[in-house]
Amino acid sequence: MGDWFAQRVIDTGRLPLFCFFTALIITFVATRMHVRLIRAKARWWFKDVNIGDVHVHHVVFGVVLMLFGGVAGLLVSGVSPGWYAVTAAIFGVGAALVLDEFALILHLRDVYWSEEGRASVDAVFVAVAVTGLLLLGLRPLSWEIPDGAPRAPALASGVLVVNLILAVITLLKGKIWTGLVGLFVPVLLVVGAVRLARPGSPWAHWFFAPGALRPRPGKMARAIRREERWRRPVIRAKIAVQEFVSGRHDLPSPRLKRH
Repeated sequence: MGDWFAQRVIDTGRLPLFCFFTALIITFVATRMHVRLIRAKARWWFKDVNIGDVHVHHVVFGVVLMLFGGVAGLLVSGVSPGWYAVTAAIFGVGAALVLDEFALILHLRDVYWSEEGRASVDAVFVAVAVTGLLLLGLRPLSWEIPDGAPRAPALASGVLVVNLILAVITLLKGKIWTGLVGLFVPVLLVVGAVRLARPGSPWAHWFFAPGALRPRPGKMARAIRREERWRRPVIRAKIAVQEFVSGRHDLPSPRLKRH
């Protein structure tokens, strides 16, 4: 195991990325355990951090740690690989704290335990997935092109542009996970770009809905049927996993407090 880690992570220069990835996951899990214990009002656990009447959200600590880790990483990146890995871990801790309250930043109010708060869990899952794919050595928007291939630079540029277009189409069709994973596995972008758009996506609004230039009610009906038959069960399964990891998001959104 040690030899594999040395060959696949250390020798390939991915140790800082591994430290970031590990710190991101551990901090997110620890943070969710912390806030769930606070929510349960466990007497033996810590309480919210308050300065006077101001509740200090953990996104504040995350921003500070990201700044510290990022600036320190810039200073030591070419000097000490070991310390560079440490700063990457600090940045990962800060990133987890910020992403765990991504919904608060998005909505500019405390929606942590409301339905809107699921966006924070989605953001963390996306960050973990993308970082994991990078750690495996995959690179976004690229195919493997032999170095000796004729016109390799031009071919690589063309592939990059095509993949980018396919990624945009896939995301516009509402297939977020297919688009994100497809950045690293381009064949998925072809599938996502060709298949029918989801009914609530911008693509469906522009090309299928009644207000479109050329409405296509038949395609919209097919998209709705597919959504109900295939997508809804997947969404329910995803929510079940989210709630197992992070707790239930079922409280009404509190009013925005002004301090």
